[in-house]
This record gives sequence, C-alpha cells and structure tokens, in this order.
Amino acid sequence: MKEKHIKKAAKILLGSGLITAGIGHLTFARKPFQAQVPDWVPLKKDDTVVYSGLVEIGLGAALVLAPKRYQSAIGKIAAGLFIAVFPGNISQFTKQRSAFGLNTDSKRFVRLFFQPVLVYWALKSTAK
Repeated sequence: MKEKHIKKAAKILLGSGLITAGIGHLTFARKPFQAQVPDWVPLKKDDTVVYSGLVEIGLGAALVLAPKRYQSAIGKIAAGLFIAVFPGNISQFTKQRSAFGLNTDSKRFVRLFFQPVLVYWALKSTAK
C-alpha cells in the first residue's frame, strides 16, 4: 500500500473520529465529557463541552472534505486542538474523575500518553 493511501486513510479515520466525538459532546456523551473540563475554565462545563463539540465536528469535516492544499494547515489546527484539550485530561487524572471507562488512577494516567499520539497522527496524516 502506498504511503499516500495510508495517510489519506489515517486522515479520514481521524476526521471521522473527531466528528463522532463532537456528536458525542452534543448528545450521548455530554456528561462524561464534562468530567474532563478543568475547574479553572471560565465557562459552564456544559457550554465548554458544547462549544468544543462543535469545533470537533467542524475540524473533523475539514480533515475529511477540505482540498489537499489546505490539509497541512488543518492538520496543524487539529494538533493544536489536541494540545489545547490536554489540560482536561490532566484535570481528569488529578481530580480522579471517572468517565469513558477511565475509573482508576492508572487508566487515567495511561490516557495521558495517548494525547501525543493524536498530535502526531494529525500532523503526519496531513503533512505534504
């Protein structure tokens, strides 16, 4: 399989995942996502979840649908989003908030290491 096909599949998978997560923010996973919002965020937890869900849907759609010439920029924006939400993962760990099956300190800790993978995935799948 050619590298360009792997990158395209990875980009579509990442975009689809963002769309699904964004829909979850607005519907079936709204409460669990609220567990990841740090207490210092100046918005209501539900508002933060809704706004971030809309961003994820838009960004996921852009990854899947945008022309090739915009992909690198979109990948950098997606990587930035994954970096921006990382404090939520840290908050979930430090505040010992259970959500998404992360119901032990060790599971919440291991989850922290997945965020850099998402950053790399966003950048690598959209690189020129």
